[in-house]
Amino acid sequence: MRKQNSRFTVVVTRQIPGGGIPLLRAQKDFAVTVSTLNRPLTAAELKKFVKGADAILALLTDPVDGTVMDAAGKQLKIVANYAVGFDNINLSDAKQRGVVVTNAPSELICENVAEHAIAMALGLAHRIVESDKFVRKGAYCGWDPALFTGTLLVGKVFGIIGTGRIGIATARRAHALGMHVVYSDTKRAPEMEKELHARYCSKEELLQEADVVSLHVPLLPSTRHLIDTAEFAMMKKTAFVINTARGPVVCEKALLRALKTGRIAGAALDVYECEPKIDTDPNDHLELRLMDNVILTPHTASAAIEARGQMGEIAAKNIIAVLSGKPPLNPIK
Repeated sequence: MRKQNSRFTVVVTRQIPGGGIPLLRAQKDFAVTVSTLNRPLTAAELKKFVKGADAILALLTDPVDGTVMDAAGKQLKIVANYAVGFDNINLSDAKQRGVVVTNAPSELICENVAEHAIAMALGLAHRIVESDKFVRKGAYCGWDPALFTGTLLVGKVFGIIGTGRIGIATARRAHALGMHVVYSDTKRAPEMEKELHARYCSKEELLQEADVVSLHVPLLPSTRHLIDTAEFAMMKKTAFVINTARGPVVCEKALLRALKTGRIAGAALDVYECEPKIDTDPNDHLELRLMDNVILTPHTASAAIEARGQMGEIAAKNIIAVLSGKPPLNPIK
Protein backbone atom coordinates (compact mmCIF):
# COMPACT_ATOMS: atom_id res chain seq x y z
CA MET A 1 0.00 0.00 0.00
CA ARG A 2 2.82 2.38 0.90
CA LYS A 3 4.70 3.97 -1.99
CA GLN A 4 8.45 4.22 -1.90
CA ASN A 5 9.68 7.38 -0.11
CA SER A 6 6.21 8.02 1.36
CA ARG A 7 6.12 8.60 5.08
CA PHE A 8 2.38 8.19 5.53
CA THR A 9 -0.32 5.91 4.17
CA VAL A 10 -3.76 7.44 3.75
CA VAL A 11 -6.77 5.33 2.79
CA VAL A 12 -10.11 6.63 1.53
CA THR A 13 -12.92 4.11 1.85
CA ARG A 14 -14.84 5.30 -1.21
CA GLN A 15 -14.43 7.73 -4.09
CA ILE A 16 -15.71 11.19 -3.12
CA PRO A 17 -16.39 14.26 -5.27
CA GLY A 18 -14.42 17.46 -5.21
CA GLY A 19 -10.87 18.37 -4.32
CA GLY A 20 -10.32 16.36 -1.15
CA ILE A 21 -8.51 13.40 -2.72
CA PRO A 22 -6.39 15.57 -5.07
CA LEU A 23 -5.41 17.63 -2.03
CA LEU A 24 -4.19 14.51 -0.26
CA ARG A 25 -2.37 13.26 -3.34
CA ALA A 26 -0.59 16.59 -3.67
CA GLN A 27 1.25 15.89 -0.40
CA LYS A 28 4.61 14.48 -1.46
CA ASP A 29 4.98 12.26 1.62
CA PHE A 30 1.50 10.71 1.37
CA ALA A 31 0.66 7.42 -0.32
CA VAL A 32 -3.07 7.64 -0.99
CA THR A 33 -5.23 4.62 -1.78
CA VAL A 34 -8.92 4.98 -2.66
CA SER A 35 -11.30 2.02 -2.68
CA THR A 36 -12.32 1.14 -6.21
CA LEU A 37 -15.57 -0.46 -5.05
CA ASN A 38 -18.51 1.86 -5.61
CA ARG A 39 -20.26 0.75 -2.42
CA PRO A 40 -19.71 0.61 1.33
CA LEU A 41 -17.08 -1.93 2.32
CA THR A 42 -18.11 -4.94 4.36
CA ALA A 43 -16.63 -5.25 7.85
CA ALA A 44 -14.05 -7.76 6.60
CA GLU A 45 -13.20 -5.64 3.55
CA LEU A 46 -12.82 -2.51 5.67
CA LYS A 47 -10.40 -4.19 8.10
CA LYS A 48 -8.31 -5.51 5.24
CA PHE A 49 -8.37 -2.19 3.38
CA VAL A 50 -7.16 -0.05 6.31
CA LYS A 51 -4.21 -2.30 7.23
CA GLY A 52 -1.08 -0.19 7.66
CA ALA A 53 -2.91 3.14 7.37
CA ASP A 54 -1.73 6.24 9.21
CA ALA A 55 -4.99 7.99 8.32
CA ILE A 56 -8.46 6.81 7.35
CA LEU A 57 -10.86 9.06 5.49
CA ALA A 58 -14.13 7.33 6.37
CA LEU A 59 -17.69 7.79 5.21
CA LEU A 60 -20.75 7.68 7.43
CA THR A 61 -21.50 4.20 6.02
CA ASP A 62 -18.26 2.90 7.56
CA PRO A 63 -18.64 1.63 11.14
CA VAL A 64 -15.21 2.36 12.60
CA ASP A 65 -14.64 0.80 16.01
CA GLY A 66 -11.69 -0.59 17.93
CA THR A 67 -11.48 -3.69 15.76
CA VAL A 68 -11.07 -1.58 12.63
CA MET A 69 -8.52 0.66 14.33
CA ASP A 70 -6.57 -2.38 15.53
CA ALA A 71 -6.70 -3.80 12.01
CA ALA A 72 -5.09 -0.59 10.77
CA GLY A 73 -2.32 -0.87 13.33
CA LYS A 74 -0.74 1.13 16.12
CA GLN A 75 0.56 3.72 13.67
CA LEU A 76 -3.01 4.93 12.97
CA LYS A 77 -3.23 8.58 13.93
CA ILE A 78 -6.54 9.90 12.61
CA VAL A 79 -9.97 8.90 11.37
CA ALA A 80 -11.40 11.81 9.40
CA ASN A 81 -15.12 11.41 8.88
CA TYR A 82 -16.56 12.67 5.61
CA ALA A 83 -19.71 13.86 7.37
CA VAL A 84 -20.98 16.36 9.87
CA GLY A 85 -22.24 13.55 12.09
CA PHE A 86 -19.95 10.94 13.59
CA ASP A 87 -22.20 8.27 15.09
CA ASN A 88 -20.48 5.67 12.87
CA ILE A 89 -17.24 6.05 14.84
CA ASN A 90 -16.66 4.65 18.32
CA LEU A 91 -15.13 7.64 20.08
CA SER A 92 -14.33 5.70 23.22
CA ASP A 93 -12.32 3.14 21.26
CA ALA A 94 -10.49 5.95 19.46
CA LYS A 95 -9.64 7.70 22.72
CA GLN A 96 -8.28 4.49 24.23
CA ARG A 97 -5.96 4.10 21.25
CA GLY A 98 -4.93 7.75 21.01
CA VAL A 99 -6.55 8.13 17.59
CA VAL A 100 -7.82 11.56 16.63
CA VAL A 101 -11.36 11.69 15.21
CA THR A 102 -12.57 14.63 13.13
CA ASN A 103 -15.72 15.55 11.26
CA ALA A 104 -16.41 17.90 8.36
CA PRO A 105 -18.85 20.64 9.40
CA SER A 106 -18.97 22.43 6.06
CA GLU A 107 -20.78 25.75 5.95
CA LEU A 108 -22.18 24.79 2.56
CA ILE A 109 -23.51 21.53 4.01
CA CYS A 110 -25.41 23.55 6.59
CA GLU A 111 -26.93 25.73 3.90
CA ASN A 112 -27.79 22.79 1.66
CA VAL A 113 -29.44 20.71 4.38
CA ALA A 114 -31.41 23.77 5.47
CA GLU A 115 -32.62 24.31 1.89
CA HIS A 116 -33.59 20.64 1.68
CA ALA A 117 -35.58 20.80 4.92
CA ILE A 118 -37.49 23.85 3.73
CA ALA A 119 -38.07 22.27 0.32
CA MET A 120 -39.61 19.30 2.12
CA ALA A 121 -41.85 21.58 4.18
CA LEU A 122 -43.02 23.36 1.03
CA GLY A 123 -43.47 20.04 -0.75
CA LEU A 124 -45.73 18.72 2.00
CA ALA A 125 -47.71 21.93 2.41
CA HIS A 126 -48.33 22.32 -1.32
CA ARG A 127 -48.59 18.60 -2.09
CA ILE A 128 -45.94 18.88 -4.78
CA VAL A 129 -45.02 15.20 -5.01
CA GLU A 130 -48.66 14.07 -5.11
CA SER A 131 -49.47 16.61 -7.80
CA ASP A 132 -46.47 15.64 -9.89
CA LYS A 133 -47.45 11.95 -9.83
CA PHE A 134 -51.03 12.89 -10.70
CA VAL A 135 -50.01 14.85 -13.78
CA ARG A 136 -47.42 12.30 -14.95
CA LYS A 137 -49.95 9.45 -14.96
CA GLY A 138 -52.28 11.49 -17.18
CA ALA A 139 -55.00 12.08 -14.59
CA TYR A 140 -55.12 15.87 -14.97
CA CYS A 141 -58.26 16.81 -16.92
CA GLY A 142 -58.54 20.51 -16.13
CA TRP A 143 -58.65 23.06 -13.34
CA ASP A 144 -60.68 22.11 -10.28
CA PRO A 145 -61.12 24.43 -7.27
CA ALA A 146 -60.74 21.50 -4.85
CA LEU A 147 -57.87 19.74 -6.61
CA PHE A 148 -54.86 19.09 -4.32
CA THR A 149 -55.65 21.90 -1.91
CA GLY A 150 -52.76 22.28 0.48
CA THR A 151 -51.95 24.70 3.27
CA LEU A 152 -50.13 28.01 3.55
CA LEU A 153 -46.92 28.16 5.57
CA VAL A 154 -46.89 31.94 5.97
CA GLY A 155 -48.03 32.87 9.45
CA LYS A 156 -47.64 29.31 10.73
CA VAL A 157 -45.30 28.07 13.47
CA PHE A 158 -42.04 26.39 12.46
CA GLY A 159 -40.51 24.32 15.26
CA ILE A 160 -36.77 23.63 15.28
CA ILE A 161 -35.43 20.89 17.55
CA GLY A 162 -31.67 21.33 17.69
CA THR A 163 -30.09 24.72 17.01
CA GLY A 164 -26.67 23.87 15.72
CA ARG A 165 -25.59 25.54 12.50
CA ILE A 166 -28.00 23.54 10.34
CA GLY A 167 -30.91 24.23 12.68
CA ILE A 168 -30.20 27.96 12.68
CA ALA A 169 -29.80 28.03 8.88
CA THR A 170 -33.18 26.30 8.57
CA ALA A 171 -34.75 28.75 11.01
CA ARG A 172 -33.54 31.68 8.90
CA ARG A 173 -35.32 30.30 5.86
CA ALA A 174 -38.52 29.59 7.76
CA HIS A 175 -38.47 33.15 9.09
CA ALA A 176 -37.96 34.47 5.55
CA LEU A 177 -41.13 32.61 4.52
CA GLY A 178 -43.06 34.58 7.10
CA MET A 179 -43.26 31.80 9.66
CA HIS A 180 -42.98 32.17 13.44
CA VAL A 181 -39.94 30.26 14.70
CA VAL A 182 -39.93 28.40 17.99
CA TYR A 183 -37.04 26.19 19.06
CA SER A 184 -35.97 23.70 21.67
CA ASP A 185 -32.46 22.67 22.65
CA THR A 186 -30.32 21.93 25.68
CA LYS A 187 -29.25 25.58 25.71
CA ARG A 188 -30.62 28.83 24.37
CA ALA A 189 -29.51 30.56 21.17
CA PRO A 190 -29.71 34.28 22.02
CA GLU A 191 -28.38 35.44 18.64
CA MET A 192 -31.11 33.50 16.84
CA GLU A 193 -33.72 34.94 19.19
CA LYS A 194 -32.52 38.46 18.40
CA GLU A 195 -32.14 37.98 14.64
CA LEU A 196 -35.25 35.92 13.94
CA HIS A 197 -37.47 36.77 16.92
CA ALA A 198 -37.35 33.05 17.66
CA ARG A 199 -38.89 31.86 20.92
CA TYR A 200 -37.26 29.29 23.17
CA CYS A 201 -39.53 26.64 24.67
CA SER A 202 -39.55 23.09 25.96
CA LYS A 203 -39.79 20.20 23.54
CA GLU A 204 -43.32 19.51 24.78
CA GLU A 205 -44.44 23.10 24.17
CA LEU A 206 -42.88 23.07 20.72
CA LEU A 207 -44.63 19.85 19.72
CA GLN A 208 -47.98 21.24 20.85
CA GLU A 209 -47.59 24.53 18.98
CA ALA A 210 -45.65 23.79 15.79
CA ASP A 211 -47.23 23.34 12.39
CA VAL A 212 -43.89 22.03 11.11
CA VAL A 213 -41.46 20.12 13.33
CA SER A 214 -37.94 19.99 11.86
CA LEU A 215 -35.27 17.84 13.50
CA HIS A 216 -31.62 18.90 13.59
CA VAL A 217 -29.99 16.96 16.42
CA PRO A 218 -27.02 14.57 16.37
CA LEU A 219 -27.62 10.90 17.08
CA LEU A 220 -26.76 10.33 20.73
CA PRO A 221 -28.18 7.95 23.35
CA SER A 222 -30.30 10.88 24.55
CA THR A 223 -31.71 11.61 21.07
CA ARG A 224 -32.48 8.06 19.94
CA HIS A 225 -36.28 7.90 19.49
CA LEU A 226 -36.50 11.54 20.57
CA ILE A 227 -39.78 11.51 18.64
CA ASP A 228 -41.86 8.50 19.63
CA THR A 229 -45.51 7.66 20.33
CA ALA A 230 -45.82 10.13 23.21
CA GLU A 231 -44.38 12.94 21.13
CA PHE A 232 -46.67 12.29 18.16
CA ALA A 233 -49.62 12.38 20.56
CA MET A 234 -48.69 15.96 21.53
CA MET A 235 -48.65 17.28 17.96
CA LYS A 236 -51.37 18.98 16.02
CA LYS A 237 -53.23 16.71 13.65
CA THR A 238 -52.29 19.19 10.91
CA ALA A 239 -48.56 19.06 11.72
CA PHE A 240 -45.76 17.95 9.44
CA VAL A 241 -42.58 16.24 10.68
CA ILE A 242 -39.27 16.62 8.83
CA ASN A 243 -36.15 14.59 9.59
CA THR A 244 -32.87 15.50 7.88
CA ALA A 245 -30.80 14.60 10.96
CA ARG A 246 -30.36 10.89 11.66
CA GLY A 247 -32.93 8.14 11.15
CA PRO A 248 -33.08 6.71 14.70
CA VAL A 249 -34.03 10.13 16.09
CA VAL A 250 -37.58 9.18 15.01
CA CYS A 251 -39.18 5.88 15.94
CA GLU A 252 -40.42 4.79 12.52
CA LYS A 253 -43.00 2.37 13.90
CA ALA A 254 -44.53 5.21 15.90
CA LEU A 255 -44.35 7.48 12.86
CA LEU A 256 -46.13 4.90 10.74
CA ARG A 257 -48.90 4.58 13.33
CA ALA A 258 -49.25 8.36 13.57
CA LEU A 259 -49.60 8.66 9.81
CA LYS A 260 -52.03 5.73 9.45
CA THR A 261 -54.29 7.02 12.22
CA GLY A 262 -54.23 10.65 11.08
CA ARG A 263 -52.45 11.70 14.25
CA ILE A 264 -50.25 13.99 12.08
CA ALA A 265 -50.78 15.31 8.55
CA GLY A 266 -47.56 14.22 6.90
CA ALA A 267 -43.85 13.54 7.12
CA ALA A 268 -40.70 14.04 5.07
CA LEU A 269 -37.65 11.85 5.66
CA ASP A 270 -34.16 12.03 4.26
CA VAL A 271 -32.79 9.51 6.77
CA TYR A 272 -34.10 6.19 8.06
CA GLU A 273 -33.95 4.21 11.27
CA CYS A 274 -32.52 1.07 9.62
CA GLU A 275 -30.93 2.81 6.67
CA PRO A 276 -30.91 2.01 3.82
CA LYS A 277 -34.01 -0.03 4.67
CA ILE A 278 -37.25 1.92 5.01
CA ASP A 279 -39.64 0.86 7.78
CA THR A 280 -38.35 -1.14 10.72
CA ASP A 281 -40.98 -3.87 10.46
CA PRO A 282 -40.53 -6.25 7.48
CA ASN A 283 -44.31 -6.65 7.32
CA ASP A 284 -44.71 -2.90 6.79
CA HIS A 285 -41.82 -2.46 4.40
CA LEU A 286 -43.90 -0.76 1.70
CA GLU A 287 -46.26 1.38 3.77
CA LEU A 288 -44.24 4.58 4.06
CA ARG A 289 -43.38 4.40 0.38
CA LEU A 290 -47.04 4.09 -0.58
CA MET A 291 -48.31 7.05 1.45
CA ASP A 292 -49.17 10.17 -0.51
CA ASN A 293 -48.54 12.43 2.48
CA VAL A 294 -44.94 11.25 2.88
CA ILE A 295 -41.89 12.57 1.03
CA LEU A 296 -38.82 10.30 0.97
CA THR A 297 -35.36 11.24 -0.26
CA PRO A 298 -32.27 8.96 -0.24
CA HIS A 299 -30.07 10.72 2.34
CA THR A 300 -29.35 13.50 -0.13
CA ALA A 301 -30.03 16.60 1.97
CA SER A 302 -26.35 17.54 1.71
CA ALA A 303 -26.02 16.47 -1.93
CA ALA A 304 -24.87 19.65 -3.60
CA ILE A 305 -21.67 19.53 -5.64
CA GLU A 306 -20.30 22.56 -3.81
CA ALA A 307 -21.16 21.22 -0.36
CA ARG A 308 -19.85 17.69 -0.88
CA GLY A 309 -16.65 19.05 -2.37
CA GLN A 310 -16.04 21.36 0.57
CA MET A 311 -16.69 18.51 2.98
CA GLY A 312 -14.00 16.39 1.30
CA GLU A 313 -11.50 19.23 1.47
CA ILE A 314 -12.18 19.69 5.19
CA ALA A 315 -11.62 15.98 5.83
CA ALA A 316 -8.38 16.12 3.82
CA LYS A 317 -7.13 19.20 5.66
CA ASN A 318 -7.74 17.48 8.99
CA ILE A 319 -5.61 14.55 7.86
CA ILE A 320 -2.84 16.83 6.56
CA ALA A 321 -2.79 18.76 9.82
CA VAL A 322 -2.57 15.71 12.07
CA LEU A 323 0.04 13.89 9.98
CA SER A 324 2.07 17.11 9.94
CA GLY A 325 2.07 17.17 13.72
CA LYS A 326 -0.44 20.01 13.99
CA PRO A 327 -3.78 20.15 15.84
CA PRO A 328 -6.81 18.98 13.81
CA LEU A 329 -9.17 21.60 12.48
CA ASN A 330 -12.36 19.84 13.57
CA PRO A 331 -11.63 17.46 16.48
CA ILE A 332 -14.42 15.38 17.99
CA LYS A 333 -14.01 15.10 21.74
